[in-house]
Amino acid sequence: MNDYYTSIELGTDSIKILVCNKVDNDFHVIAKVSSPSEGIVRGRIADKKSAINSCKKAVKKINEMLELKITKAIVAIPTDEARMDIVVGSTDIIDTNEITGEDISNVLKDSIVSQINEDEELVTAMPISFKIDNKDNIKDPKGMSGEELGVKVLITTSPKDIVYDILEVLKLSGIEVVDITYKPTADYFEIRKNNIDDSVSAIISIGEDSTNISVFNKGIMIKNKIINVGSKNIDNDLSYIYKIDKKVSRDLKENFSLATDSYADSNEICEVINSEGVKLELNQLELSKVVSCRCKEILKIAKNELKNLTKREISYIIITGGVSELAGFQYLVEDILGYDARICNVKTMGIRHNKYSTVLGTIKYFDNKLSLRDKSVKMIKNDDINRLIDVKDNKDNNGNIINKVFGRFFEN
Repeated sequence: MNDYYTSIELGTDSIKILVCNKVDNDFHVIAKVSSPSEGIVRGRIADKKSAINSCKKAVKKINEMLELKITKAIVAIPTDEARMDIVVGSTDIIDTNEITGEDISNVLKDSIVSQINEDEELVTAMPISFKIDNKDNIKDPKGMSGEELGVKVLITTSPKDIVYDILEVLKLSGIEVVDITYKPTADYFEIRKNNIDDSVSAIISIGEDSTNISVFNKGIMIKNKIINVGSKNIDNDLSYIYKIDKKVSRDLKENFSLATDSYADSNEICEVINSEGVKLELNQLELSKVVSCRCKEILKIAKNELKNLTKREISYIIITGGVSELAGFQYLVEDILGYDARICNVKTMGIRHNKYSTVLGTIKYFDNKLSLRDKSVKMIKNDDINRLIDVKDNKDNNGNIINKVFGRFFEN
């Protein structure tokens, strides 16, 4: 298989767009964009006009990088007011000799009939297990035989106004949404492995102005909580204490301070001008104490929320989000959450940064969904695909797209 996917995440601080090519079981980054956003608060549309302008700029950037027009995408949405429910369905197998993706689609459709309220929109329908006649607990029934196919499904829904606002903004930005999923589900598909799929796990995603805590049981999200504290609070702390611009405080957080002051150096000095025009000499140790204090607070709140969400033993805790890239963050994680907790590590060449975990996971989720149903979706036109994979032309033209991909995106 050689498939092309595009995913989008609308964040408070940035809009991320990712274009990937899947060859066999590997995902290769074709292009990525992290563009400043306005009009979006905690993943929800707060100002449509500003959000549309921000989306248009992000889409324009990715189109210019690719030298073609992206018109379709999968989008990750927030879990605000999400409702979860377990439902069942059944259907007669079309060809009793072999179950196909069509049978799976039919039984999933049957399971959600009359299950969605008028003011809600279905976001995900995650199969928990399938049943063929009297055989149950089947993960993937394709290729098996029987007369009746049953399924147990976890469906998740969100209020229509939240979903439709996002779809409208993207439509007016030139993007047709082919599927949606929740951000925690996307993060899970980025970090999932067999040992995690077989256990109870949790994901803590630290965003710009909120932190999402989710509990998964065997790959299915069963609990979720959003707390209104995120990496922006660190910027605000530095800005308030030292009377500096928030852009400066963010730069200090990301490029100078450490997540733990235990390893900071008081002899490392950085000069900045505060809002009163006074030159300040800030040392790494002082800054790191401020950063560390807020990071500890976020992790401790997340730990308490996990206790409230589930009484089950959690085998794995994964932390993601841009702030998790801060030097020394793993030490805080181990100290507060224990040695079973670790930081997400996005390894895909071209996006080796945790801020891209959601957009990459969104693509992996969608690919898994299509695979189960034996379906495919064309997100890029055939003519445009030919332009992307025309090796001969790429070798002859230094300004071509593949050279741009390797020169601009694979340098990370």
